Amino acid sequence: MENSRAVQRLSAQYDSSTPYEKRVENLERENWRLPRWMEELSILNDVASAVASTWSVGSIVELIVEKCVEHLKVEQGAVWLIEKRTNGAALRTVFRKVRTRQRSSPYRLGEHVIGWMLRHQQPLVINDPANCRSSQSSGAETGIRSLLCVPLRLKGRLIGLLTLFNKIGLEGFSDHDERLLSVIAAQSAQVLENARLYREEQELRLMQQQMRMAQEIQMRLLPKVPPQIVGYDIAGKSTPAYSVGGDYFDFLKLNQAQVGLCLGDVSGKGVSAALLMANVQATIRSQSMLRAAPSQCLRNSSQQLYRSTDSNKFVTMFYGVLDTESGQLQYSNAGHNPPILIPDKGDPKWLTIGGPVLGAFPSSCYKEATVQLMPGDLLLIYSDGFSEAMNGNGEEFGAQRLMGTATKYRRIPAAELIDRIEEDVKNHCGDTLPADDMTMVVVRARGQGPCGNGRAPTYRSGPSKMPP
Repeated sequence: MENSRAVQRLSAQYDSSTPYEKRVENLERENWRLPRWMEELSILNDVASAVASTWSVGSIVELIVEKCVEHLKVEQGAVWLIEKRTNGAALRTVFRKVRTRQRSSPYRLGEHVIGWMLRHQQPLVINDPANCRSSQSSGAETGIRSLLCVPLRLKGRLIGLLTLFNKIGLEGFSDHDERLLSVIAAQSAQVLENARLYREEQELRLMQQQMRMAQEIQMRLLPKVPPQIVGYDIAGKSTPAYSVGGDYFDFLKLNQAQVGLCLGDVSGKGVSAALLMANVQATIRSQSMLRAAPSQCLRNSSQQLYRSTDSNKFVTMFYGVLDTESGQLQYSNAGHNPPILIPDKGDPKWLTIGGPVLGAFPSSCYKEATVQLMPGDLLLIYSDGFSEAMNGNGEEFGAQRLMGTATKYRRIPAAELIDRIEEDVKNHCGDTLPADDMTMVVVRARGQGPCGNGRAPTYRSGPSKMPP
């Protein structure tokens, strides 16, 4: 619109009906305006050229501020990008770039000015701060003699403020300055939004890459293959609800005849739980190398975790030592879901003997018990991601249903049994996404007896009823 009026004025210079002196005067006026128009076109072109670029937000802000300071002849300029706080409170500054000319310290907007801009979202010109109600303090206190602030708006939404401080000279900011800065702000808003989205996309890609690396590291910490033991079929699997999880299982070769079986569930989910899980794994492995009994292993591990973790972090853990020659499983349960021992003949056993969760108290005592695995017996060690998986109606899969599925398919290989149970859980949940990690270890005794020793089944301990 401004350029169209300029063309009309220039055309009028050559109208033969206009007096010569008037035409000369008009031409001189337009000649005076022409350099300013060229400067305006230059700054607008520089801002527009950034639209198609992939510059960082800081680079774009620096360009905008620098051009505004040079062209409008001010001491300082600044851009504030704002966003809502995560708790829904007032807006706050998230980025600022200041171009300093006359002094080293940056000028700052007063709270009254910020509040006025957030409320009205209109250009604000202050050429006499001492006598302006929108100013927070006088120019003598802040060093600000004049300021021009315009909103950065995008699709009706305020995303920031573009502000210039202290017009060099005595005239202060003019209507022309306000109009030009408003045009720059209108262009800059889209540029800055594009840059912000590009930055968020890059940050998301980096985070996804880091999560993939964390997932790979965590998967390497878990056993790659189960122990191959004559007379036993053993398998384990962990499926995190997110990229990384807090569940953990392990097979520990203690000697030629004994193997450690452990499965733990760290409080929380995601990266923090995965880090604590790695700590738990290292602790349990170090204790197992000392050939400590299950109860002593859990007691020592709990003390170490209590000293090295926050008070709101804890771990449930089942740890057992299977003697593959005798078929005896010595175990202790630290607040974990009771594993299910499904005998080939007889009632199921719930392995509950133990103590509190790991890391909850400075000193905890744990009991231990021993059960006998006979040919055809099936041991199911699992995390609550299986039993507490819910469908859309809020109905849990439950330990009883888990036991029923395991009993139904008990004759298939251990690894396939885990997959079948996981499939049943997913069918139960339907479209509801899993809310927790699902981890399971299955041990089946097979053959004529534990490694052919022909011993009779003797269950030394273990309740026969479903735990509360």
